[in-house]
Amino acid sequence: MRLLLDTHIVLAILRKDVGQRFPDVAALLSDPKTVGFVSVASLWETAIKARLGKLDPGMPLEDMAQSLQEIGLALLGIDVSHVITAAEPEPDTRDPFDRLLLAQCQVEGLQLVTIDRALTDHPLALKF
Repeated sequence: MRLLLDTHIVLAILRKDVGQRFPDVAALLSDPKTVGFVSVASLWETAIKARLGKLDPGMPLEDMAQSLQEIGLALLGIDVSHVITAAEPEPDTRDPFDRLLLAQCQVEGLQLVTIDRALTDHPLALKF
């Protein structure tokens, strides 16, 4: 299974509490058949919000990418095809980061792992 993790899940991983907060996600990620991806868009969103004082990622911003890669997650860059694709069906959210994550899922054949109520019913989101 190929999964793209939304920013909430990425933050839980960085803060080392994904197993406590999202045990189903932690179990899924520990399955050797699962390939987990983190979008650069999630790192970008986290960096913006951390600099604005809206959240604490649990580590220095410059260490996030390496930390995620060290635990076996692949970073997914933002490509032109990602930014010109509109996820179908149109999501209920207007959040540009959420829309980009869904577009990346559509282009790359991934499922979005999210707890965001605006996204959980979307066909590209993984149902728990």
